[in-house]
Amino acid sequence: MNSTSIVSPVQALPILKRGIVDLYVGEDFEKKLEKSHQTGIPLKVKAGFDPTSPDLHLGHFVLLKKLRQFQDMGHIVQFVIGDFTAFIGDPTGRSEIRKPISPEQIAENAKTYEKQVFRILVPEKTQVVFNSSWMNRLGVDGLVRLAGLQTVARFLERDDFQKRMAERLPIHLHELLYPLMQGYDSVVLESDVELGGSDQLFNLLVGRDLLRQHQKEPQVVITLPLLVGLDGEKKMSKSLKNAVALEDTPDDMFGRLMSIPDDLIVSYTTLLTDLDPEDIVRLHPRDAKARMARSVVSQFHGEENALQAVESFERVFSRKEVPEEIPVCHLEGEAPFRLSTIMVLSGAAKSESQAKQLIRQGAVDWNGETVRDPFLTVDPENDLLKVGKRFYCRVRPIEPVV
Repeated sequence: MNSTSIVSPVQALPILKRGIVDLYVGEDFEKKLEKSHQTGIPLKVKAGFDPTSPDLHLGHFVLLKKLRQFQDMGHIVQFVIGDFTAFIGDPTGRSEIRKPISPEQIAENAKTYEKQVFRILVPEKTQVVFNSSWMNRLGVDGLVRLAGLQTVARFLERDDFQKRMAERLPIHLHELLYPLMQGYDSVVLESDVELGGSDQLFNLLVGRDLLRQHQKEPQVVITLPLLVGLDGEKKMSKSLKNAVALEDTPDDMFGRLMSIPDDLIVSYTTLLTDLDPEDIVRLHPRDAKARMARSVVSQFHGEENALQAVESFERVFSRKEVPEEIPVCHLEGEAPFRLSTIMVLSGAAKSESQAKQLIRQGAVDWNGETVRDPFLTVDPENDLLKVGKRFYCRVRPIEPVV
């Protein structure tokens, strides 16, 4: 690769610094970028992802988008799948120990990460590596030597550990190893830059120290904000059911993004799109959300599908029209059926009690009319069930075999 393939620091820095929280150290970063531009040798930019759940979501995309920007500047991404560190579990932000995950589940989740990451990253500029490939070779003696480079006192300075001690909650020894393992990844890979969420700063700085202690040039550390989930309160997480998955359909992705609180519009625009937030804030909140959501959807599904998602949303939610494609729920058994039971069978509610609560709240329509009786029974033929703003289902009986 020649020097003209690497974008100059003057051009790169405004883009690479957009939306970040921490930069350790800015002077080192500029020097690394300048040296890379002059020599034509790309920087190695690392980010780690523990496969603790099967799907990547927009919270992960904040990091992936920044990684793609580095690739567009001519650099190489080290995408680390933490199949070893997932066994330990990152203690960051946790008030209790993480539940262990089986090796089989970790392996299955890792497969989905390998597939989904290339919706954003360029394969030719991405090194996908599994940290078990070097962690399994480290051995007990290697682990002891590595642990000897850090002190317990420093690790216990972490805010999350301080809170646990104040509340007399346990801190398990293996949790202290997590930052060491993550930092050792950088030593093995000789990373120039590492990215992570703002809550990962401690772990990333341990990696910077370990590189120095192994007589290697310390990595630059860059953190980005945590994307708040659809609930507007906690960071996006599949377990909290406030996430938008990268594998969501265009309609689902657009609809979910339109549901965010107004005060998240600027954050989502800055972290998930290339739109100018200053232009967004001049718009009505609903129009601002629509522009942001369309931009996000187009990055995963293309502009044509994004436009169709906009039209579908307008048809269903603004003009109160029924979607063109509606799933069918086939009922087996003799009519009549209690409407609350149909809601459970169709997936509109998790339980009869939840279904009845939704009916009492006026959130359920049957053939276009709002239902208020939680004990209503119906004799469906080809009827339309609507729950909330987004759930539609055609309800039909299974024809008996003659």
